[in-house]
Amino acid sequence: MADWVAVVDDDMANLKSAGYILSKRNMKVSAMKSGAALLDFVKSNKPDLILLDVHMPQMDGFETLSLLRKQGEDAENIPVIFLTADEDEETQARAVSVGALGFVKKPFVPDVLVQRVRNTIDLTRLSRQFRSEVEKRVLQILEELEVKPDPEKVRAVLDRL
Repeated sequence: MADWVAVVDDDMANLKSAGYILSKRNMKVSAMKSGAALLDFVKSNKPDLILLDVHMPQMDGFETLSLLRKQGEDAENIPVIFLTADEDEETQARAVSVGALGFVKKPFVPDVLVQRVRNTIDLTRLSRQFRSEVEKRVLQILEELEVKPDPEKVRAVLDRL
C-alpha cells in the first residue's frame, strides 16, 4: 500500500511541485489549497501524513493544526509537517509547540522532502505498533495477576505517558 500524503498550500506551484516529487516516489497525494479544505477532507479521509503550509490566507497553518487536533482521534493522530520559507526560530518553536513533527523548507529539496515524509510516516507507524504491544502486554500482566483490567483505563494511563 502506498503512503498517502495530504499537501495543503495556497500556492499552486508548491502543490504541483510537492505532488510531483512525492508521486514520483510512489506516494499517493491529495492536494488542497486551504486549511478549511483540509478540515473538510479529514472528516472522511485519513492520510498517513499532512504537509501544511504555515502562511495561508483566511486560516494559517497554526490555526488549521489547532482545529485539526480538535476533530477527534482519527484526525488528531495524523502527523503534520509544516511547509515554510520562514527562517526565524519563533516560527519553528511555535510549530513544535502546537504539535508539528517537523519542517520542510520552501523551495523544496526533493530528497529532503521525501526523506522527511517517509521518516515521519515510518516513525509514526512504529510508535503506534509499540503502543499497541505495550497495551496488550499490560493487559496480559494484569490478567496474570488476577486483576480485572479495564482496557479503557489502561489506554487512559498509556495516553498520559
